[in-house]
Amino acid sequence: MQSVYIEAQSSPDDERYVFAYTVTIRNLGRAPVQLLGRYWLITNGHGRETEVQGEGVVGVQPRIAPGEEYQYTSGAVIETPLGTMQGHYEMIDENGDAFTIDIPCFDSPSLHSFTKNYSNGKHTSSATFTVATTN
Repeated sequence: MQSVYIEAQSSPDDERYVFAYTVTIRNLGRAPVQLLGRYWLITNGHGRETEVQGEGVVGVQPRIAPGEEYQYTSGAVIETPLGTMQGHYEMIDENGDAFTIDIPCFDSPSLHSFTKNYSNGKHTSSATFTVATTN
């Protein structure tokens, strides 16, 4: 994930800081997966929390084949110049079995890379996320 501060849409005098972020989800497993939903917990610099959840991402529930990736760009508005995000993606595998990919807390600026492995007893798959944020 890469995040950037959008100065043109922000208004610090009104405590409005806009960030756009781009997420790349890679399927490193052997079976296709589908992203059904997402949940974000966004915390501003004063500790105020906002929850965002819903179906898919940017109106899409992408199916990601083995070895392929899906990338999307979205945004967040917070009341302080610094904040954190964490959450999870709700996924299903080719058999319709549900699983969750947790997204650890990250802030700005930061650089993290993590792989989430899952197993439903039938097969194992994984997804790799890179989080690089700047403001």
